[in-house]
Formats: sequence, C-alpha cells, structure tokens
Amino acid sequence: MKRTGILNAELSGALATLGHTDLLLVVDAGFPVPRDAHRIDLALAENLPDLRTVLGLIADELVVEGVVRAEDVPTHNPRLDAWLRDRFAGAEFTTRPHAEVLGELARTAKVVVRTGAFEPWGNIGLFCGVDAPRWFGGEGVVVPEQYASKV
Repeated sequence: MKRTGILNAELSGALATLGHTDLLLVVDAGFPVPRDAHRIDLALAENLPDLRTVLGLIADELVVEGVVRAEDVPTHNPRLDAWLRDRFAGAEFTTRPHAEVLGELARTAKVVVRTGAFEPWGNIGLFCGVDAPRWFGGEGVVVPEQYASKV
C-alpha cells in the first residue's frame, strides 16, 4: 500500500505522466470539461473535495513552474488569488480571459481534474516545471538563464 501522497490511483498515475511544460487543470464542479479530455473526476458533493485541498496535494507532488487563472480571479476572488500566490510561490503567474480558460486552455490540458468546488473562478492551470537544483546542479553543467536564480 502507498504510504503518502495522493492515493487516488488514476490521479497518481496521471501525475506521473506529466513532463516539463505540460498543463494540468484543476477545476470546479461546474467546469465544462471537453469531451475528449483526460478527465479525472473527484467530485462527490458540494465542496467535496474542495479546490484548495486538491491543489495543495498536487502541489506536494509536482514541480509547478507556472500558474494560469482567469483574469477575473485577482479582483473577483482575491482570497483564492492570495492563496495561490502563497502556495505556488516562485511560479510565474499569468491570466487569461475566462472564456479562454473554459475553451482553448481546457483543450490543451494534458489532464483535467474536476473537484467538487463551488468556488467562483475556481479553475486553475498548473504548468509543470523541472526541479532546477537537481536537474542542473551537476558539476560543469551550464544552467539556462531562466533557472539560474533557482539553482
């Protein structure tokens, strides 16, 4: 039996398939998941599981280089935005129009994880990164400029 981390077999397995620059979306209960997406549906009931719990557990297992959310989040759900900035400190934050998150971004995601969240603008994209100190920390390795501050 697995000791720690995410116990859901489908989610744990999907996380293991992600590589550098892959996009994972963690979405609320009402998100229109594209028909052909790799959908992992964790929703059980209202706010079970909630968005922050799922994002936090995923953050413990992935290197997140970028966070994308609807451009409405900073002004319309500032508590969520503050939580994201704290939880994913060091990641690059970007915004997109809400319709783009629901459409284009969802179609490009490698995995879409649906939560039970009833959270306004609770659809968050995570771009996978690399563990720069481990990846570029070898003797004589040239560190790319974008990772120099992380090594």
